[in-house]
Amino acid sequence: MSIPANLKYTKDHEWVSLEGDIATVGITHFAQKELGDIVYVEVETLDQTLEKDEVFGTVEAVKTVSDLFLPLSGEIIAFNDALESTPEVVNSDPYGAGWMIKIKVANMDEVDSLLSDESYKELIGA
Repeated sequence: MSIPANLKYTKDHEWVSLEGDIATVGITHFAQKELGDIVYVEVETLDQTLEKDEVFGTVEAVKTVSDLFLPLSGEIIAFNDALESTPEVVNSDPYGAGWMIKIKVANMDEVDSLLSDESYKELIGA
């Protein structure tokens, strides 16, 4: 199972890539595999400022709907519009083209609460 070492992770199975104070967020390979075939990604929080752990959207698979939790406090500044027409890219490329949102991080100290790749591997038993 792919768990890139250059990313940070949450216990809710989101991944975070940081460039300065901009975080790109998606769901992990483990999460997309557990959900199954993803048919819809909804994010109605674009341009809103949310707190860490608040719901920023949902991902719908054939058999279930799951909330997406914000890994870091901040303003949601971008949504991956490609997911509107091709949500299945989250299954095929969760760490690349399947990214979901970008956040302007409000509190960089929260980054310390994210999991390393090794800690995430322990969490999922990989």
